[in-house]
Amino acid sequence: MLEDRRLVVLFISFSILGLIPIVINGETDPNDAAALKVLFSSMNSPSQLGWPANGDDPCVQHWKGITCSGNRVTEIKLPGLGLTGTLGYQLQTLTSVTNLDMSNNNLGGSIPYQLPPNVQQLNLANNNFTGEVVYSISNMTALTYLNLGHNQLQGALSVNFEKLSSLSTLDLSFNSLSGDLPQSFTSLSSITTMYLQNNQFTGTIDVLAGLSLATLNVQNNHFTGWIPEQLKNINLQKDGNAWSSGSAPPPPPGTPPATRSTRTHKTSGGSGRNAPSDAGASDNDKKSGIGGGVIAGIVISILIVGAIVAFFLMKRRSTKPSSDIENVDKMPFAPLASNEVHEMKAVQISSVPDTKTFVPSASFNLKPPPIDRHKSFDEDEFSKKPDIVKKTVTAPANVTLYSIADLQIATGSFSVDHLLGEGSFGRVYRAQFDDGEVLAVKKIDSSVLPNDMSEDFIEVVSNISQLHHPNVTELIGYCSEHGQHLLVYEFHKNGSLHDFLHLPDEHSKPLIWNSRVKIALGTARALEYLHEVCSPSVVHKNIKSANILLDRELNPHLSDSGLASHIPNADQVLNQNAGSGYEAPEVGLSGQYTLKSDVYSFGVVMLELLSGRKPFDSSRPRPEQSLVRWATPQLHDIDALTKMVDPALEGLYPVKSLSRFADVIALCVQPEPEFRPPMSEVVQALVRLVQRANLSRRTTFGSSEHGGSQRGDNSEAQEM
Repeated sequence: MLEDRRLVVLFISFSILGLIPIVINGETDPNDAAALKVLFSSMNSPSQLGWPANGDDPCVQHWKGITCSGNRVTEIKLPGLGLTGTLGYQLQTLTSVTNLDMSNNNLGGSIPYQLPPNVQQLNLANNNFTGEVVYSISNMTALTYLNLGHNQLQGALSVNFEKLSSLSTLDLSFNSLSGDLPQSFTSLSSITTMYLQNNQFTGTIDVLAGLSLATLNVQNNHFTGWIPEQLKNINLQKDGNAWSSGSAPPPPPGTPPATRSTRTHKTSGGSGRNAPSDAGASDNDKKSGIGGGVIAGIVISILIVGAIVAFFLMKRRSTKPSSDIENVDKMPFAPLASNEVHEMKAVQISSVPDTKTFVPSASFNLKPPPIDRHKSFDEDEFSKKPDIVKKTVTAPANVTLYSIADLQIATGSFSVDHLLGEGSFGRVYRAQFDDGEVLAVKKIDSSVLPNDMSEDFIEVVSNISQLHHPNVTELIGYCSEHGQHLLVYEFHKNGSLHDFLHLPDEHSKPLIWNSRVKIALGTARALEYLHEVCSPSVVHKNIKSANILLDRELNPHLSDSGLASHIPNADQVLNQNAGSGYEAPEVGLSGQYTLKSDVYSFGVVMLELLSGRKPFDSSRPRPEQSLVRWATPQLHDIDALTKMVDPALEGLYPVKSLSRFADVIALCVQPEPEFRPPMSEVVQALVRLVQRANLSRRTTFGSSEHGGSQRGDNSEAQEM
């Protein structure tokens, strides 16, 4: 008996030490399992993964590519599997994931805002991701490796790198990113490798001067200015830019001399030492018995012998039989490892003029090289993706096709009596049908969509018909007939927010504070849906109070959603109507609209709700004509803030709620787009505002307390 007890004690002791495995129920965390199911569905349920259709325990069932620790998923590595679809919207619940590798697939859409928050290595390279680099990366403080190369990302780099001090490798190569490099790059204290080649970056690279970089590739951008002295002694690739010629201007007085970081970097030969410069030769070198001329002779001899050997090897390999060459075409392409040299040549197919399709020559190494995830892909290593052929767009089945005759009858032949408003893309009419249904019909101007662009219009309709959100105006139908292009939307009884704020009539009451907060929150949720849920992201481009429609309960509905994003010349049309006070500063300079410019415009709408003023009002004194310019300096001064509140509120508002509302406005209307928050953070801030003010849904959002009466049908002015 005593011997048995000793054996039990030893067994338990060894088990605690990990020498004998104990079988424990490893049921996967439900949140992790649910997130992987959403990911699986978003990727079109790929059969090549072999994940069980009804499986709900990735850790115990050992799903392919999934690594667990205990009951938590810690790694998702699914590279090179031909995966399609998107990454879904629920990855943020995977809080224990430290490595997410989805590289070398065919995934598309925008990179989701909801990424694993504690990931250390994120590799999404060589896919078809579009849109901007998501701002949520700014908060991934554990990141050491980030590779988004070889995608279709565009827009300015709005990520704030201040918290990414652990990041050592950054690869954004082969995208269409534009704008200047962000000033927050200076916070990348651990960065050693950076690939920015083949983008459209502008400005100088001065912001990189103080970083401890060992490798930097900025080829084929639009950089200007001089290359900082600190970057001239590293592995720098810089061709294909508009660098300034001549000597650089002297540094400002008091600037310390340019020095590189003393951090030790490995050279391409694998040595862990920094290569000494000629000027820094030690006394030991001088005392050696070998003169400089002898060393030079030895080096030259070695180079000559090496060249002769290489020549005969190349000649020998070029005589391989054609059967070996044919086998090369059947091999999967893989990026070359950074520590190996593989010869790869490409010849353009002569039978297809002006194409970018390449085939490997006979000198291609027949042994597939190992994949090095830390190396940026070059154009010679991967054949370019084929040009996307525009496919024929079929009419959407989930919306109604109306005839011109039906719409003419319903709108009184588009008479002035039925006119609700006029926006940037056309006029909106009230349409009442024989069955009593009332809808809003938008007649798009021929200058926006010419008569011969019917196929483009069907594509616009198809895209808009996919937008479904409680705070987004629903598309009901369309008409494309006799060169006319019309959109039919749901109708909202109470008209637009612009009318409520700026065109009151004798039947309406001013909006109370709770209703204003409700409208701001609902509109923010609509934008969050467009920016961060839709794939690809939808930039609205035309956020203004006239495009926020109110229903009977004063719930907001954002109109024009998706319209400006898909009309070919929408940016030019909107720029012609500039000067309304809603445009972000960068839009006025570049004419380009982004997710961040939407955030700015939303901040202006919030200012309207707070002050009751128009974004630009020429009837006011010059210092007060621009609402943002006049209001911004006062947003953090509680005394000044209470004076700028809409007089129609008659002081009936919680002061703390007002102050927090102003704080959100200040964030949204910042002049620098990279510092504006994403809409999901705006939504969270407004939700917290409501919760802190203890505004329950019943007392705040109920139909018994609208803060404004309904308007007559003919007094509405919807601008969609």
